Amino acid sequence: MRLFIAVEIPKKISDKLRKLQSEFRGLAKIKFADSFHCTLKFLGEVNEDVLEDIKNRLNNINFKSFNSKIGNIDVFPNDKKINVVWIGVNGKILELQKKIDENLLDISKEDQKFHGHVTLGRVKFVKDKKRFMEKLKIKFEDEFLVDNFKLIKSDLTKDGPRYTIIQEYKLS
Repeated sequence: MRLFIAVEIPKKISDKLRKLQSEFRGLAKIKFADSFHCTLKFLGEVNEDVLEDIKNRLNNINFKSFNSKIGNIDVFPNDKKINVVWIGVNGKILELQKKIDENLLDISKEDQKFHGHVTLGRVKFVKDKKRFMEKLKIKFEDEFLVDNFKLIKSDLTKDGPRYTIIQEYKLS
């Protein structure tokens, strides 16, 4: 099964992100994200016999709830080759990610450079690069409470990924 660990973005901010997505319509061919989350660790394909160990290790993570900020729109990998348009997530999210990473290092050894972000959409090609790049300057800043993270199963379908929450982990 394909697994990842993430913080889901609250509905109030998700609604604003949907409006933000509309700013890019017509400027590029983009497959927009339907739901919004900040991936803390991508585990990839995991054997089911390891699942209980992962769940137990995540249960043992002790971390306090915190406020996180969302803002700064940008692209991956760079403005010469635009594959993804995203919005950054800042704050203690990096510390939570490190704690999760440390607890699962021997299970998921892939070297993953963490960059806190929420994917707005996957870009096929840009039609109007000048206007597209100007949209990256839109000011978007919102704060939200991070009081949990989730272990999520991702099934890839022809209509896009389908997510199933395996377990939720409350922060203290």
